Amino acid sequence: MRIDILTVLPELLESPLSHSILKRAADSGIAGIYVHNIRDYSTDKHRRVDDYAFSGDAGMVMKIEPVDSAIESLKKERKYDEIIYMSPDGERFNQKMANSLSTMENIIILCGHYKGIDQRVRDHLVTREISLGDYVLTGGELAAAVVADCIVRLIPGAISDETSALTDSFQDNLLAPPVYTRPAIYRGWKVPPVLLSGNEKKINEWKLEQSIERTRKLRPELLDRHHDDSG
Repeated sequence: MRIDILTVLPELLESPLSHSILKRAADSGIAGIYVHNIRDYSTDKHRRVDDYAFSGDAGMVMKIEPVDSAIESLKKERKYDEIIYMSPDGERFNQKMANSLSTMENIIILCGHYKGIDQRVRDHLVTREISLGDYVLTGGELAAAVVADCIVRLIPGAISDETSALTDSFQDNLLAPPVYTRPAIYRGWKVPPVLLSGNEKKINEWKLEQSIERTRKLRPELLDRHHDDSG
């Protein structure tokens, strides 16, 4: 998989992309993540990528020309499955979406900044808009890093135990069950006996019961989706 991220502040992405699973996936050739500075595509002598809004509203707006040039430059080299714009009013990102995106070959993620981006970019250049939640960040860089992390860790080989990602919270619209490790007793606090029993059937039943109970308590709205998916 290849992910190209377009941004006006590439330095914001240096740390998230240079450590842990994302770095290992890049080093092993499983997923390549490339950051492009939109300013490099500006024809302005000062490399400006923003301008005042025609409406006279406060705040600057990202211009269409450098964004279009950046996208066109990348599209000349390869075909992209999705051109994603990170936006607070996009569709809410979730695990199901991450699963789908992880099966794609090439993705562009466009990071907004300032007051927003020229609407023509959204109307004619991007294929999908994604939001992390009902709040506004300074720019789309942190959101893009989150999406990239969620996608890449699902690609086979990205993490050492591939079954681990399949048992994460939200994979089946349930929260993950509690997990424990040694020691079995600490300050009188005991690990549930079933987890020490070695009985795989009972352990799996316990995990499902705990997942359902935890979801009912913390995220009850997910249970309807779980029941719909499980028939």
